[in-house]
Amino acid sequence: MSLHTIEPEYVDANPLDLLEQVADMHNWPFDRSHEQELNLSISGEWRDYHISLNWREDIGGLHMACLPDVRVPPEKIPAVLKLLPFINEHLWSGHFDLWSEDGTIMFRDSLLLSGGATATPEQCDQLVNLAMEACERYYPAFQYVIWAGKTPEEAVAACMFDTQGSA
Repeated sequence: MSLHTIEPEYVDANPLDLLEQVADMHNWPFDRSHEQELNLSISGEWRDYHISLNWREDIGGLHMACLPDVRVPPEKIPAVLKLLPFINEHLWSGHFDLWSEDGTIMFRDSLLLSGGATATPEQCDQLVNLAMEACERYYPAFQYVIWAGKTPEEAVAACMFDTQGSA
């Protein structure tokens, strides 16, 4: 099955219905707790990621939060707060946040569909894929700052390094 074979059942389709189909196509485990929420579990190179997607029909907004399961110890919060803008300025879409209640790092993005727009399978797939790319790319930066004692500048520089070719 390809993304092009997935079609919404009706014009005002809840994008979470599409995301269920996309998840099924990729064999991502998911749980639909209710009509406005879908939870995915996706394995990455560094770790497994929990993605929560919430639909607000009243504003036509699909919100996504991807949790890379990074908890920041209280003494490292100032360094991580300095790291976040360095990372976020490199992102084309979405952003990383620090959840103040428990020090959890999360990647957040949204898709606005107000005014009668309908999500496409490609948009839904890309929303999740961009989150995974960001989390995979910058997960080491958080670890460098939290556990290796690197500065935010050093951590981002290490993550921005792209290898070319293969050995």
